[in-house]
Amino acid sequence: MSSISQTPPVSRTIGFGARLALGVVAVAGVIAAALGPFGAAVVRIAGQARLHAPDFALLDNLSPAIRIHLATALAALVLGAVLMTVRKGRTFHRVAGWAWVGLVAATAGATLFITSLNHGAWSWLHLFTAWVLIILPLGVMAARRHAVVAHRRRMMGLFYGGFAINLAIAFLPGRTMWTMFFG
Repeated sequence: MSSISQTPPVSRTIGFGARLALGVVAVAGVIAAALGPFGAAVVRIAGQARLHAPDFALLDNLSPAIRIHLATALAALVLGAVLMTVRKGRTFHRVAGWAWVGLVAATAGATLFITSLNHGAWSWLHLFTAWVLIILPLGVMAARRHAVVAHRRRMMGLFYGGFAINLAIAFLPGRTMWTMFFG
């Protein structure tokens, strides 16, 4: 009679670096697919890029919705970076977290009025708006229920995923942010 020792299978979780790399590849794939026939023109414009001091005069020509979107997105980016570095669960984290939620909601809400990319109609970019407006309250509810892991995943996903994706889109050649710094 032989005894066979059964050991549980080893499960490996994917690390942060691998998840980040996978996310970057996914974002690049989504952007490349969305550009479709315009990809060659975007690459040509990118080849002519010259980094320079920001041309803030470009902001004068933007609609109020785009200005609100830009201001709240930048504020949320800075505050979110601070929140990622401070100790969690303290009063500052809770107060600043609510401010961040408000900024992110205002950023997403402003996009509902930005339709210039698709001739007055919503574009595929508004799918990100829907995603944010669904995940943001779920992250808040997770925090209120003390579901720390779910809260962390949702909020970090919004911060890293949402801002990484949207920064990549904002800096596509030919768009306002691209022109402000490289055009």
